[in-house]
Amino acid sequence: MKRKLDQNDEPAPGENAVGDEKISHHAGGQIELSFSDFDLDPRLLQALAKQKFRKPTLVQQKAIPLALDMKDVLAKAKTGSGKTAAYVLPILQSILQRKRTSTDKLVAALILVPTRELADQVLKVVGEFAAYCFNEIRAVNLADKQSDTVQRALLSGAPDIVVSTPTKALANVQSGALSPDKLSYLVLDEADLVMSYGYEDDLQKIAQVIPTSTQKMLTSATLSSEVDSLKGLFCRNPMMLDLEEPDEEGEGVAQYYTKCGEDEKFILAYIIMKLKLIKGKCIIFVSDVDRCYRLKLFFEQFGIRSCVLNSQLPVNSRIHVVEEFNRNVYDIIIASDEHEVIGDEDSPQAEKNGDEDGADRKKETGKSRPKKKRKTSRRDKEYGVSRGIDFRNVAYVFNFDLPTSSRSYTHRIGRTARAGRNGMALSFVVPKDLYRKHPPTTTETAEDDEKVLSKIIKHQEKKGKEMKPYTFDMAQVNNFRYRANDALRAVTKVAIREARTRELRQELIKSEKLKRHFEENPTELRHLRHDGELRAARTQPHLKHVPDYLLPKDGRKALTSEEIGYVSLRKHDAKDRKGRVFRKGGKGRGTKGARRSDPLKSFKMKSKGK
Repeated sequence: MKRKLDQNDEPAPGENAVGDEKISHHAGGQIELSFSDFDLDPRLLQALAKQKFRKPTLVQQKAIPLALDMKDVLAKAKTGSGKTAAYVLPILQSILQRKRTSTDKLVAALILVPTRELADQVLKVVGEFAAYCFNEIRAVNLADKQSDTVQRALLSGAPDIVVSTPTKALANVQSGALSPDKLSYLVLDEADLVMSYGYEDDLQKIAQVIPTSTQKMLTSATLSSEVDSLKGLFCRNPMMLDLEEPDEEGEGVAQYYTKCGEDEKFILAYIIMKLKLIKGKCIIFVSDVDRCYRLKLFFEQFGIRSCVLNSQLPVNSRIHVVEEFNRNVYDIIIASDEHEVIGDEDSPQAEKNGDEDGADRKKETGKSRPKKKRKTSRRDKEYGVSRGIDFRNVAYVFNFDLPTSSRSYTHRIGRTARAGRNGMALSFVVPKDLYRKHPPTTTETAEDDEKVLSKIIKHQEKKGKEMKPYTFDMAQVNNFRYRANDALRAVTKVAIREARTRELRQELIKSEKLKRHFEENPTELRHLRHDGELRAARTQPHLKHVPDYLLPKDGRKALTSEEIGYVSLRKHDAKDRKGRVFRKGGKGRGTKGARRSDPLKSFKMKSKGK
């Protein structure tokens, strides 16, 4: 029995299927718990302490006890709230308990995820939590590109936990390599994405072979129609957790938008990055793979280092890029969000899913606008960036190309302000009258930017959030226009095509030929970089420097009315390499405010001695 959905594409209250129990919780006044209150194995508590998990998040407080009681759970919580630990810890606890009394070798848990990157991340989390009992727990990842023989070999030893995409899991079930007969746990992580990535047929076939006694856990950032379908497919009477954690004071995502022309996107991006108007690690979202390389080649001419992340790169390279970004090796990632929700709010399903604009259009014209079709390229269908992947310490998200729906926008900005920290999101919006005014830099997704912006603003207002305009003084920006346009002319279609080919060839070599070497020498993997120069049609060294005459009299702050500056993740005093503290206005040796004495002015100079 399916539930009706409200205007937010979420299950309407009071419409739960018979036997479902829904728990809506808005944080505030809840009892403070610790992980020791869950009676977890001491080795798991030791691993949590090593990973600096001080206290459970709201979703962990609610889901872990239910999972330990062997109840089916459907948990909806925001991105970065700790949903992975909420299902991994109960699974590890149950496996350890079973091994005390039984010596049977069988696959205990199957964790299904939508992307390869997320599969690798989940396997890493399992390894971290099982660090002190790793000899007793074995986990494998089937999402990697491996031959059937290799996967059969991995499953022959009956690992305790199998992490996979639905397609790979079904293939191994059908071949007999993976037996679900005695499966104890089934997890669907990012459940709404699992359906939207085209795994519906695979999931239906998997549901037919999963025993009814298997405990199911579904996690998602939204309660959409896809999640409702999965609940009816796998769960009988799940405990539904609809959790909302309000941002603490000073935390959350500060959201801004700027209306500009298509070529002005590049000019403003150059000014923001080169003059560091906004500081910190960032993810720049663009609409397709070509835009990744166009923007990277554009930045290179100004000495701005960045790395790209898209579906055409080998999965090993993509995973390594994310790991190095989290280790602060790279500060800028240019990512193509190719699996975003396309045309979701203007689809024929709009009226059914509660979209007001789609429903009104259908009433007026008698039909709704069909989904937009995007040009398909040779890409990895199991790639995804805007959801699931744990990008750490992201100061701000930069929507260079605005997404095509408010849902996709919400998923993108969820990459920052994670785990109770603050962050910022800046979006470029192309007005209708400026669309296709600069053909070399145009993109089809920008045609409806203003309509999408209005939906995003409306959607954020329902959540109590506000999007503010981020205004630039265009008179001052014009000083940089000649340089930016000169750099743009050097980024030709031929240069982009050659850059894509060269980058793909380099990454394939790094990913395949050196895979065995790096498995034997893991420390050397850190020397493998992904932000090397790709070279535009022509290079001009003088563009890497910003002359003083281009800056306004009042300095770089005069370029914008918004004083954002550095988006700090924690409040602390800066330190130099030797650990000395710099405090604003400080004087004396080792302080930021200290002035070096000039011997030509003071006539005080020490001899070097003999």
